Amino acid sequence: MPLALILSSFVAASRIGGAAQQYVLAAHRIDPVLAPTVMFGRTPARGGQGEVTQPEVFRRMLGDIEADALFGMVDLIITGHFSSVDQVEIAAGVVRRVREAKREPTWGARPLVLVDPVLGDAPKGLYVRPDVAGAVAGQLVPLADWITPNLWELGFLTGREIATAAQARDAARALGKPALVTSAPAGPDEIGLLYVDKEEAVLFAHPRVANAPNGTGDLVTASFGAGLVEGKDPRDAAERTARAAAEIVLAAGLWKSKELPIVAMADRLVNPTAQVRIEAL
Repeated sequence: MPLALILSSFVAASRIGGAAQQYVLAAHRIDPVLAPTVMFGRTPARGGQGEVTQPEVFRRMLGDIEADALFGMVDLIITGHFSSVDQVEIAAGVVRRVREAKREPTWGARPLVLVDPVLGDAPKGLYVRPDVAGAVAGQLVPLADWITPNLWELGFLTGREIATAAQARDAARALGKPALVTSAPAGPDEIGLLYVDKEEAVLFAHPRVANAPNGTGDLVTASFGAGLVEGKDPRDAAERTARAAAEIVLAAGLWKSKELPIVAMADRLVNPTAQVRIEAL
């Protein structure tokens, strides 16, 4: 069974962060190992009070995972939310050690690294400390095989104002990393997921759903990572991810759910049927 290492947040009662990504990966039969950077009972967006994983605890936790020889079995690393520069530095070291570990019989020939630079969003801007944002940009983004920023985060990382999908494409290429950009500009009443590599840029757009639950970006990162581990062409993995996100968000709206129904819709994550508008840029 493929193995994924997630370095991100844990929120027990909300389908956001690394806790949500565990369920997404499990739906794809990928075994998740979550090392939480912060722990909450409920989302802080609704007043949840949590606790940051202290760097020494985070380091020991990852050391125990390494001691069980799991680093040599990791097929996918996902990084997400960090609360301190020390956590980012520890995560960067872990990425390097996983890449250097002797490979046991694994699903893939090498571990894939997806960096979701969880830094902020429009209209509020940064919701991590500036030094943490700088550490993510300077230490983790360069280690990534793929990045999955939202539109605001892409603008922050590149120092650009981004108003169109074409500008988002150019900004992603300026970073020198293939990217899957969430909340990309699309048509009226649409929201887009933008796939960008050196040769191709494709916008996958679907109708915007009012009051969609938080966590869609976390779902996108895990779903896309699952597709890469499964050996899908990255563009095809991105299209499936766009369809899956559209389907899960639509279901949440129909059920008036405050959370993404990831478990209830697990089969649709793997085989989504939602329609998306596809536009080559």
